[in-house]
Amino acid sequence: MRQTKVTRLLLDSKACYAAAKAHDVRFDGRFFCGVSSTGIYCRPICRVKPPKEENCTFYSSAAAAEAAGYRPCLRCRPELAPGLAPVDSVARLARSAALLMEEGVLATKKLSDLAAMLGITDRHLRRVFFAEYGVTPIQYFQTQKLLLAKSLLTDTQLSVTEVAMTAGFGSIRRFNDLFKKHYRLAPNKLRNKGRSQAESNDGITLFLGYRPPYAWNNLISFLADRAIPGVESVVDNAYRRTVAVKKGETICRGWISVVNRPEKNGLAVTLATTLLPVLSQVLTRIRFLFDLNCSPDKVSAKLMAMDELAHNIYVPGIRVPGCFDPFEMSVRAILGQQVTVKAASTLAMRLVNALGEKIETPFSELTFTFPQPGKICSLEGPIEAHLGPFGITGARARAVLALAEALASNAITLAYGATPAIEMEKLHKLPGFGPWTVQYIAMRALGWPDAFPHTDYGVKKALSDRSPQEILTLSQAWSPWRSYATVLLWNSLST
Repeated sequence: MRQTKVTRLLLDSKACYAAAKAHDVRFDGRFFCGVSSTGIYCRPICRVKPPKEENCTFYSSAAAAEAAGYRPCLRCRPELAPGLAPVDSVARLARSAALLMEEGVLATKKLSDLAAMLGITDRHLRRVFFAEYGVTPIQYFQTQKLLLAKSLLTDTQLSVTEVAMTAGFGSIRRFNDLFKKHYRLAPNKLRNKGRSQAESNDGITLFLGYRPPYAWNNLISFLADRAIPGVESVVDNAYRRTVAVKKGETICRGWISVVNRPEKNGLAVTLATTLLPVLSQVLTRIRFLFDLNCSPDKVSAKLMAMDELAHNIYVPGIRVPGCFDPFEMSVRAILGQQVTVKAASTLAMRLVNALGEKIETPFSELTFTFPQPGKICSLEGPIEAHLGPFGITGARARAVLALAEALASNAITLAYGATPAIEMEKLHKLPGFGPWTVQYIAMRALGWPDAFPHTDYGVKKALSDRSPQEILTLSQAWSPWRSYATVLLWNSLST
């Protein structure tokens, strides 16, 4: 086996070996185990016979294991491992860069462009990225493309050429060479390993892993209550929605359907083949929407004490609902200011019916994609004249327009990788954006785990109408997981 000197250990080797030997799901995605006797690297949950400790080397990322010369296990499938939720500043910076790479940013931009998007130099990006993942950003990006291709080869009936193009390789020859070099087999050999799910001509199905426990019912109920008719639905415990994702000057439209597969500790994601050109972006957004990178053991350690407030407030495996489309979710939040959840959904439905794009899907209830920011900006005349007939007040109409203009001009970035403090400050300056709206958007669109809308009606009700200052003081004990605490407080009202 070739060996490249490249990486650092994420944890103490003895602790890693003990976790891997116990198949501890809490460490899934936190490190990977390279086995020198086989040349293969595995997730710590792999069910093969444990290798000897002296044959094991532990790596902080799949990319680091591959850079050291190991190839992925075909049984535990490292490409399905959940990622890590960024909390502290250095880790968040590196993981934000990783998320942007998973969305395919480096397919069209240089590393210096990626660094500029994060507000740092490319030298600093390389430094913090290596400290977090044990490899360079370019090595990480290449591994992500190869692992996506491996997942497509294993789980779908796409041709090898389609797989190569979808995974971001500009040349089938380049793809074949890299695949053989890294994995010691030709791409078509994975066809013999079986496919996890049948597919139709309309869609393909892939799997995304999570760390159990996973409070699926709580999450899906939250999304069902706030679904925008025509755009989203929850039917038979499956979340479905229409999708519009921009790639260059083109907008790819389609649909997705997501169901929980607890026996696999993962979600089955079925999506329209029209979304293959933006597959990386779609999968990254789904991970964010369903909070798949969460480490429930860390959240639990902080929030179990919430049961002292009232019996059974804490729910094991609680997740924070993210969003698939930050603009859509933020508009929905604006429309939800000081009105009921149902009323906000009705207003959003009227807006979509008038300004959204019609789309055909296999699901009769999904008929529109949500309008893009540019669509709102292109409306001529006072915005109140366009949105007012839907029942949207003038103040909220102006807030929607201000947000659309800020996003269209890149004055504000609403994405999982953005810096929350900076973007929240920008949001505060927009008309119609009070503390509740900003905190709510930070929670769901920026992926900030410590957001806390302390003025929220539900939060105050769950905390027995304490004063805002008392609520803020109480919440400090839940930091840096106050977004999760907020969801728990909301859930407690329904139980």
